[in-house]
Amino acid sequence: MAIVDVNSSKSQVLAALHQHGTECVHVQSPDPDVVLGQPYDPEGFVGGVRHDGDVTATASALREYGVSSVIAIGESGVELVAQLSAELGTPGNGLSRPNCRRDKYEMVLALRDAGLAHAASIVSPDVDEIIEWAETTVGYPIVLKPVASCGTDNVMACPSPEKVRAAHEKIMTSTDRFGQTNETVLAQQFLEGDEYYVNTVSRNGKHRTVDIWRYYKRRDPGGSFVYDYDEPLAPDDPDAKALELYTHQVLDALEIHNGAAHTEVMLTARGPVLVECAGRIGGAHAPEVLRRCFGTNQVDLLALSVAKPDEFDRLPTTACPLLQRTRSVSLINPRDSGVVPSHESMAEIRALPSHAYTSMWHPEGRRLPRTIDAGTAPGLIYLVSDDSAEILADYQKLRQIELDYLYDGRSHVEPAEGVST
Repeated sequence: MAIVDVNSSKSQVLAALHQHGTECVHVQSPDPDVVLGQPYDPEGFVGGVRHDGDVTATASALREYGVSSVIAIGESGVELVAQLSAELGTPGNGLSRPNCRRDKYEMVLALRDAGLAHAASIVSPDVDEIIEWAETTVGYPIVLKPVASCGTDNVMACPSPEKVRAAHEKIMTSTDRFGQTNETVLAQQFLEGDEYYVNTVSRNGKHRTVDIWRYYKRRDPGGSFVYDYDEPLAPDDPDAKALELYTHQVLDALEIHNGAAHTEVMLTARGPVLVECAGRIGGAHAPEVLRRCFGTNQVDLLALSVAKPDEFDRLPTTACPLLQRTRSVSLINPRDSGVVPSHESMAEIRALPSHAYTSMWHPEGRRLPRTIDAGTAPGLIYLVSDDSAEILADYQKLRQIELDYLYDGRSHVEPAEGVST
């Protein structure tokens, strides 16, 4: 198995593949994710290949290892995986629209041509053209974003021409999460409704839904979207059925025939409408927690699809049953500055009755900006319980701890009885 661009999910993916006796080769793309990407560490791999742009040469190097499949963990590997799979003749995804799984405007065009519901969109480096489009077609607010980034990077809701100009300038004068200069801007109609994501694994064009979650996001004063928390839907929920059917149609339109996908969908008054689809596993996985809640997870099913395809093919196509309630909570630094909390500072959060898992995304003591997107979030907490009231109470306590002291660089210690502070 070849894995393109390791990131924070490396150990989870390797563990799942090694469990089936699968050896792994790492491929380093030219432009990995500068937020979640990690330097190549040979531990766990039988070898590594650096891709310099020559697909034939990289495929030849992988052929020497006997690679029988190529997968992407992160967004930066999605296009290269399709190219290498085609060159190697291994299971891969379609190339009739080679950029539609990364370029979000091409993604919209693929849905349009397939007759699927999609957001009205325009892509332009000219802010005046975008403003004219908004005022003559969809109205305000509109959403601006880079065409090929991820993780709410520079995704902004703009309620006026002034906000459009400010957002457009910010995007055009910055680089995306892969270090690439933004040369144009994607503008889309604002979709009213509830947002969900659907995690799937596909093999030979047959899609299996792993889980479906509802997003809860905040919008900060600048118009940026900040992840708050996610909660899963039961597979027999009527909304889950509609989301699953639409998502599988989106995967077909984007020619995602093999591998994992993470699809974000807005459930609007006119039905499901795509926000965006990524041809890789969902971010911020905690496999051991998800096994408790669903009996499996996307990483395990991806490994099964390539290591034991016949066993994978016998699985049901619908979402896994919900065994325990859970809430995935994104940590949020509410201040303009702060530091990554120490292990001691996190003790009160770990003591919450429903606490199940903590993942901090930066080293202790590192300076933290105010959280404005996924890239500036300090980390992730999973709460798990049979009691939804307990999860809610613990979530509220967690947010209060953040407001009180969590990112100010000191541990919170209750004073001993009789001692004043």
